Amino acid sequence: MLKQLQRMMYLSVVGWMLVSCSKDTIKPDGATQPIASITEVANATATKDGNMALGNPSGAGTSYANYLVNKAQFSMSYNSYRGTPNWVSWHLSSAWLGSTPRQDDFRADNSLPSNFYKVTPSDYTGSGFDRGHNCPSADRTLTVTDNSATFLMSNMIPQAPNNNQQTWANLENYCRTLVSQGNELYVIMGSYGTGGTGSAGYKTTLAGGKVTVPNRIWKVIVVLPVGTGDASRVTSSTRVIAVDTPNSTSISSSWGTYRTTVDAIEAKTGYNILSNVSSSVQSVIEARVDSGPTN
Repeated sequence: MLKQLQRMMYLSVVGWMLVSCSKDTIKPDGATQPIASITEVANATATKDGNMALGNPSGAGTSYANYLVNKAQFSMSYNSYRGTPNWVSWHLSSAWLGSTPRQDDFRADNSLPSNFYKVTPSDYTGSGFDRGHNCPSADRTLTVTDNSATFLMSNMIPQAPNNNQQTWANLENYCRTLVSQGNELYVIMGSYGTGGTGSAGYKTTLAGGKVTVPNRIWKVIVVLPVGTGDASRVTSSTRVIAVDTPNSTSISSSWGTYRTTVDAIEAKTGYNILSNVSSSVQSVIEARVDSGPTN
């Protein structure tokens, strides 16, 4: 009798446990629910970090040729004499990404000082050059405000169509692939020199000289696993991708062709691109040409 009573109690407990399990943990088809991957766990902890956590490459401040602009979505050194940024810096993690569609609301940046010329979308019309984003639209898709900010003309350079739509697009897509793999990135993009070749031929300026067409377009990407204290986590083994491309229609669609060193870009621009990283680490990672995958 005692054994029969114990058996009945056991079956009752088991039955109660089965009924109380939620639909989230037992699938209707009986399939085993997969355990979250390392990438999903990492991306779940990703945050929006400071866009200039790795430094201020040109020591930007209040100079008209090196004017510091800090927005929630990116930071930049703006050159009012060229009508373009010297460089733009931004943080990229899954925390910045969502389902917001491309806004395409190109417009003047009226937040710039009143005595700066405000470049307009029509300044590029018929030039043979794209309004090329520095911080890409697809890197800021969490909210409409975030995406819209990337369409300010202060974030644009005159970029040869093949460079923008093929080479650069492939690199930007690869950056987001790295994020999907559980990484966070610090990206600094800039341009230098004068004169590029677009679909309407070679030009040095647009808009009656108000916008300078750059000769070269570069980018530096620091790849870190999702975490905190980012500048201090950059070590001599951290992957750093440096690319320097001609602003031309005659360009390979493979961005890997244009890999170089951070040192080489610094020599061309005079910048200290990763100034918040320890000098001993900089000396190693800035001298190395990346040889990692490209897609």
